Amino acid sequence: MHTPRTDPGSRPGDERSTDLIRWAAFSCALVPVVLLWYGTSPAGAAGTALGLAAVTAVCRLLLRRSERYAARLLTEEHAPCAAHRGRRQSTGTGSHRGGRHSGGNSPVG
Repeated sequence: MHTPRTDPGSRPGDERSTDLIRWAAFSCALVPVVLLWYGTSPAGAAGTALGLAAVTAVCRLLLRRSERYAARLLTEEHAPCAAHRGRRQSTGTGSHRGGRHSGGNSPVG
């Protein structure tokens, strides 16, 4: 039976990706067995196993990288950034970007 992790640092996304990698590893072991069962040569089954293992390793690497990137985005989103503080006050009055501006004292038409 599957029990959720009690580790305070674990998140549901971590558990899902770990389960995904486990199923991929199981498939890497199961597919060559099935191929051997149906009469494929041992060399062909071994080559398939190596290919699936390589694809699984690359997918795991990309999945972990995307998880780290998403976690970094979340921490940056919740942490106040000094570069964005007071940004609106740094522009003086009347120095707005875009839009139509009338020149000097001419009437707006």
